[in-house]
Amino acid sequence: MVLRSLALCALTTLLLQVWSATELQEVELLPRTLYIWRNQGKGVIRVKRDWIIPPIRVLENSKQVPEDLVQIKSDKIFMSEVIYKLEGPGVDQEPKDLFEIDDKTGVIRSKKPLDREKYNYFTLKAFALSPSGERLENPSTIEIVVLDQNDNRPAFTQSQFIGTVAEFSVPGTSVMSVSATDADDPKTDNAFLSYSIISQESIPANAVNKTMFGINNKTGTIYTRDVGLDREAVKSFRLKLQIADMGGMGLTGEGMAIIHVTDINNHAPQFSPASYSMIAEENRKDYEIGRVTVTDRDDRGTGNWEARFTISNDPEGNFAISTDAATNQGVLTVVKPLDFEALDEYVLILKVVNLNPLSSKAPNLPVSTATVVVTVVNQNEAPRFREDPIHIVVPESVAPETLLKSNIAFDPDDSDLRYEMTKDPERWLHIDRDTGDITAKRTFNMRSPHVKNNIYNAVVKVTDAGGVSTAAKVTITLTETNDFPPQLFPLIGSVCKDAGQTGSGLVLSALDEDLPPHAAPYTFEKLDDLSINWTVSQVNDTHAVLRPLVELEAGDYVVGVSVWDSGSPVLSAYAQVNVTVCLCDAFGDCRSEAGAVHGSSVGINFVAIIVILASIALLLLLLFVAVAATTCGGRHRLKKGTGLLVGESEDDVRDNVFRYDEQGGGEEDENAFNIDLLWNPHDAPSTPASFYPVSGVPRGRQPLRKDAPQILPSPIYPRRPPADPTDIEDYINDGLEAADNDPNVPPYDTALIYDYEGEGSLAGSLSTASSNSSDGDQDYDYLNDWGPRFHKLANMYDPR
Repeated sequence: MVLRSLALCALTTLLLQVWSATELQEVELLPRTLYIWRNQGKGVIRVKRDWIIPPIRVLENSKQVPEDLVQIKSDKIFMSEVIYKLEGPGVDQEPKDLFEIDDKTGVIRSKKPLDREKYNYFTLKAFALSPSGERLENPSTIEIVVLDQNDNRPAFTQSQFIGTVAEFSVPGTSVMSVSATDADDPKTDNAFLSYSIISQESIPANAVNKTMFGINNKTGTIYTRDVGLDREAVKSFRLKLQIADMGGMGLTGEGMAIIHVTDINNHAPQFSPASYSMIAEENRKDYEIGRVTVTDRDDRGTGNWEARFTISNDPEGNFAISTDAATNQGVLTVVKPLDFEALDEYVLILKVVNLNPLSSKAPNLPVSTATVVVTVVNQNEAPRFREDPIHIVVPESVAPETLLKSNIAFDPDDSDLRYEMTKDPERWLHIDRDTGDITAKRTFNMRSPHVKNNIYNAVVKVTDAGGVSTAAKVTITLTETNDFPPQLFPLIGSVCKDAGQTGSGLVLSALDEDLPPHAAPYTFEKLDDLSINWTVSQVNDTHAVLRPLVELEAGDYVVGVSVWDSGSPVLSAYAQVNVTVCLCDAFGDCRSEAGAVHGSSVGINFVAIIVILASIALLLLLLFVAVAATTCGGRHRLKKGTGLLVGESEDDVRDNVFRYDEQGGGEEDENAFNIDLLWNPHDAPSTPASFYPVSGVPRGRQPLRKDAPQILPSPIYPRRPPADPTDIEDYINDGLEAADNDPNVPPYDTALIYDYEGEGSLAGSLSTASSNSSDGDQDYDYLNDWGPRFHKLANMYDPR
């Protein structure tokens, strides 16, 4: 369809007239006929542009419903029947059923009153259809604008506004702003608001009669209008507000504003009263002795009201004052113990200020002060030691009854004192009950287990007449004195015959129970004139060498040697050293007779002697086994006396078995061990010198212990076992007591020597003589790698 320009101009002029009549005369809108579809001629031509249809204006809250708004026409009506249809919000879309169209006439009407605050604009689509439903025209847009009415009252955004203003604020001071809203169209006077204050009420009531606040009618800002805001006179104001639209001529609403007057520090705190008397106990601290009170008219609980106290004349810092946050009182306390004997009364000057600085609007008054007189009450004080701990330095050999310390304590109340020693583990000290003088009861011992790092600790207690006591520690530092002479060791040894030429000899040393500087260095000297063939040469501070001056014959010699320590005074000891001069091998070790023969170029080869002795021992062993097998007659048991196990078979030959951990079954053991097994090797009965076992060492002489120096005289051990078996217990106890009192060795029991394996096996030793191989088949060169002491053994087994 083609729209003709003439028709458009006519339609535009008509719509403008309708709009002008509605806007200027405010009359009801009458339905107008709009030909929104026009053609320029018969036939179908190109459409250049659509008509711009002005919005249709409808007043909200109209009570004439249904109300015809506009009528639309199509030029197709002159050709055939046209059916009109309307779609969009307000018709078939939410909100539905607000508008409708007459499908025959094209009249658009409102069905219900409209509310601009809900829906202020509608856009609809109009259609022209043939009876068959065919579109005769393109759809056209219909716009409906809802016009506003002043149907909403303005309202404040809050039911009550809260604001503050400082006291003594100058006029024009901004306090707060209030706000309001109106649901009407803000582009019209229906929402043009104006603020005002209806009434003013002071809290407390009638405290202020003049108008103190104003409000900007456009912005809603509340401000001060007059002077005289005093928080001490008026706390708050209650303002009744009004808001009106239409520039103040329309609908109105009311609100409330509460304005609190805030405090400034315009009042200084004042003591009330200004003088106080308090009592304090001596020797106590960190306790309250009293309180002082102040008044302040400023706002309670704020920094303008809270007080801060100081003490202006307490140079020793004996007192302190703090603030009770609840009552604002000053709490005076004693922080250092007071001494009644030194000062029995204190006069304190107190000052008070606020936590916040004073305002410039406050009266110019001096700082408030108060006087506090503190009276000290005397108490029974505990005695006091002049020093704690009490230090005493004394030599360990101090003589008994020697005064060590005096005037150790005093009583502040001049009371009589009683002293006692509550801890003295060695009972070395004595204290006078009345004077407190500490004296030595007996000589001290540096080796006491209660002396640690040369310090001995004790505890002394002093009590006054009132029963109050105090204890103090006594530390006694012991200084070393030269109490023990040095002891020479060893007292037995051996040297080679040619020691004088080779420079070797017996190395001597000394032991001293004293500590430095009363011990080493030691001085050694030979004092025995009978031993003119011997000399002692000092090696270092602790050792010397005893050697012969000339070559002596092999044998035993006794040489007297003295040793001096370095103490003050110097102490010495004299001892006789038993020296055995013997033939020595290439390594400086004494050789036995067999070794001497072997070392000489004359005689039988040593290896041959060993072979012969081993053969004899083997024959003896076989003979003994045969005799034992015949005697036992098939019984298989262990004979405790001999330690020999004999089986049922005559060919069952075994080594002797010794039970080192079996000590017998007591007196009721009828088959007990041979008592010989309990002998101490040192105390074994002597054997004739002519008898030597296969080993070549006399059987009655066992080797001495090497685990402790033989420097002190040993006690006498029991020499022979008792003949009567009932005396075995006494024999064992005597040996045990002797071993416990032997200072040269650790306290080994002599009752049973577990590391002693007897005097040899009855079977002898097996040698290579009875074996299938000879010494020549063995390589003993590896013995040379084991050290010098195995060279001799390697030479003995060397077949070359």
